[in-house]
Parts: sequence; C-alpha cells; structure tokens
Amino acid sequence: MLVRNANNPILTRSDIPDILPHLHDVTSVFNPGAIKYKDKYMLMLRVQNRARETYFVMAESDDGVKFEVRNEIVRFEGLKTKNPIVYHCYDPRITKVEDVYYIMFAMDFEQGCKLGVAQTTDFREFHFIGVAPRIDTRNGVLFPEKFNGKFLRLERPNTLVKPGEPATGARIWVSESPQLTNWKMLGPILMGNSHYWDELIGSGTPPVKTREGWLHIYHGVATHFGSTNIYQAGVVLLDLKQPQKVLARGKYNILEPRELYELTGQVPNVVFPSGIIVEDYDAEGFSLPDSEVKVYYGAADTCVCLAETTIQDLLNDCKA
Repeated sequence: MLVRNANNPILTRSDIPDILPHLHDVTSVFNPGAIKYKDKYMLMLRVQNRARETYFVMAESDDGVKFEVRNEIVRFEGLKTKNPIVYHCYDPRITKVEDVYYIMFAMDFEQGCKLGVAQTTDFREFHFIGVAPRIDTRNGVLFPEKFNGKFLRLERPNTLVKPGEPATGARIWVSESPQLTNWKMLGPILMGNSHYWDELIGSGTPPVKTREGWLHIYHGVATHFGSTNIYQAGVVLLDLKQPQKVLARGKYNILEPRELYELTGQVPNVVFPSGIIVEDYDAEGFSLPDSEVKVYYGAADTCVCLAETTIQDLLNDCKA
C-alpha cells in the first residue's frame, strides 16, 4: 500500500506566494499534475483564491519533496481567444508523449465540464490545443504513447446527476483521437462497485507501462455513508496492446483518508491521486519492478501530499 511521506502535507496555502491581482492569501492548493523534467520534479498546482477562482501555478524540486513555487500563474496561449466563457480550469494531469508534455485538465462551462488539453516543451510556455465539446466528462488522463498513430486517454463521463449536486459518474472509458480534440469513445473498461469503497470512480494518475500491463491508479468514492462521501485510491492493470481489457483490479483501496489533513478541510475525507513519477525505466520504456514511485495527491481539497511505493508493490496490490 502507499506509504505517506513524513513531511506531509508537502505544500499548503502558506507556500503559495502572492501573485497579484488574482492570488493573495489563497484558500487552498491541491490535486497537482506531476512529471520529471531535466532531473527536476515538476508539479502543476491547482490553486484556489478566496473568490473560489482556480489558477494553475508551477512548482519544482530537486528531491520531489521540498518544492519551490514559482511567482507566476500558468498562462495557456490561445485559451481565452478560443473559449471566452470558462468558469474554472482545474485538476491537471501531465503526460509526456514522444518529446512533448501534454496537460489535460477539467474545464467548467455553462453546459457542464469538458476536457481541455495544452502542451509545453519547457514548462515556461504553454500552448492551448483545444477542448472536446462532445460530452460532459472529466478525469482525463493520456497514455504516454500512441496506439496505431492515435492518442489514447481514459476519462469519466458525467452521467449521474443528483438534485443540487454536480454531475458525476461510475464508469471509466477509453477513447482515441488523432489530434487530441476529436475523441472517439471505444468503450467502458471499469465500473464502480456498489456498496463498497469505489461506488463512483474516476481516473487518477496517467497510466504507467510495465512488463505486465498498464498500471493505473484511480480514485473511488464510497457514497453509502450517510454523513459524507469518502474519496480513496485504488489500482488496476490494463492489457498492454488492448488497454480496454482489464487484467487485474485490486479489491482493497491503497490509500484512504486517515490523517487529520485528509479528514478535515474544504472537502473532508478526501485523498485524490492526480500525479505520478516513476524513477526508473529500462531501455525499452518499461518501468522497473523495484522502481520507486511517487504519487502526489490532494488532501481534503486543501493541501498537497505525497505517498510512496514501488511498481512491484502496486502490481501486487492489483492482484490482492
């Protein structure tokens, strides 16, 4: 199971500098995207101000634990001209495909939530590629390689609506696209388990390539408790050549809210995995079984935390 870092939470609201006029004495920082870039650990942070507006801010580190937050807001070139009415952008996931780093993130419109995508090669300049207006969906993560020349992603369509609550979902789908904006849904691969820890589900971190399959950490929500929903993390293994095929899925969660910083905050009882960094790969691009794995997650929609494990432990969790 995931082991919490002793320095948790590794980032809190007090670590975010004032970036006027939008960010001052911010409310929270959580749900980061993560990637390794030129031996630096990079996080794209979701930062919320006291107007409940959301902004992305970069942070970098030499060791993956102690981060320095940049004194500037991430700007996506082309975003405002293409989509003038965007209420919020949030929950970024970062994937490297070939020599480009892609950021997929949720975008709130009047018509619901869509998935936007941007790219960068240096984490200084960011270019907005577009948004797929097809359906209300979120929790989008890209696979780190193309399949038959096409991008592949996991997503969670928002098909469940309760009065007074945002739309959500209980199935993760796989979709393909030749250019990241027009997506064809290939089919559902994972369903929620009614009455258990993962009744509602959504993708967490981008898939990791192993010799045994694509390793994917997702989040599950237990809704059968009368007082609150409980967000947890689990793991699933997908077939290398046919990611629509599930090879193994862990019965137990691998991380659940237990510490005070996970139990109390803006949204109590939440661990939300969104970033993953695998330290070691072989010459063919497969992660090594004994490689250290860093999983970055939002806690209670309030702070950023780190949990650690190995590839082999995650594979074992899939089969538990």
